[in-house]
Amino acid sequence: MLQSIKLSNFIISKDSKPFIIAEMSGNHNHSIERAFAIVRAAAAAGANALKLQTYTADTMTIKGALKINDPKSLWNGRELHELYQEAYTPWEWHKPIFDLAKELGMIGFSTPFDETAVDFLENLDVELYKIASFENTDLPLLRKVAATGKPVIMSTGATNLADIDEAVRVLRDGGCKNLVLLKCTSTYPATPETTNLLTIPHLKNAFNCHVGLSDHTMGIGASVASIALGATVIEKHFTLKRADGGVDSAFSIEPSELQSLVVECERAFLSLGSIHYGVQDAEKNSVKYKRSIYVSKDIKIGDKFTVDNIRIIRPGDGLPPKLYDSVLGRNANFNIKTGTPLTWDLL
Repeated sequence: MLQSIKLSNFIISKDSKPFIIAEMSGNHNHSIERAFAIVRAAAAAGANALKLQTYTADTMTIKGALKINDPKSLWNGRELHELYQEAYTPWEWHKPIFDLAKELGMIGFSTPFDETAVDFLENLDVELYKIASFENTDLPLLRKVAATGKPVIMSTGATNLADIDEAVRVLRDGGCKNLVLLKCTSTYPATPETTNLLTIPHLKNAFNCHVGLSDHTMGIGASVASIALGATVIEKHFTLKRADGGVDSAFSIEPSELQSLVVECERAFLSLGSIHYGVQDAEKNSVKYKRSIYVSKDIKIGDKFTVDNIRIIRPGDGLPPKLYDSVLGRNANFNIKTGTPLTWDLL
């Protein structure tokens, strides 16, 4: 049985409502006031956590390393270093953003993209870490994060099963005792057809850990559906308004959508329940609306019950429908008026 992951104000477990992460990424558009507004909107919508990304363009790549040449990419034609320069969150913003998140009842944490980012985040005393899909094969980074002993949430996009297995072993051998793996499709946006939610229970069984979804699809349908497959953590990119632009805005959800995500994921979680057959307490008053055998025409004493004078109708105050054939041809013991539920004493 999986152990619960206890955080400062939340528990990740199969018995707790889903842990919803609002990913700010670069949607602050280099305005700290906008970043604060995103934090407030995430809290108001009911998110449990607000996540940043901790890097600089120079810790991520070097100038001239790559110019994106993919007509399907949101970032087609952009130089990678330039893109990260636009998208990064200034490190001096982290503490005030985390402080505001905590003040509003959320957990503030981040994805480090190199070892210096881990050192920086440790100085801010974050309580968990996220490993991005493109960094989950960076074994030195994984060892650095694992050595903190804090819970780790790792995305599995663009990664084969062998690499996931190696990453999990490195994290666990390095000191990570609380691990969550997120099914992820590393396209921006992702399509439902490439989301493959059925991987979620396989991940859980293969690695004996909590699982979830890093969802890049449009809308909230995939996230809500993942709860039925065992997801306990949902991560979605979040912005105030897609029309405002920004590197990740096109596949981010807005405040009203985040609020719907929180509500519908909790409903999905509550709906799972347990394997159950029979009449529940909540259904007892509804049983009377099931069908039963009723007298449909006046019957005199001694008359036979026929298809012309008895029917199977609602409500359920008479004999059950399964006895209909057994009743046909039997004689009435009394005069019976139309609309009387048929009971044994009337036969």
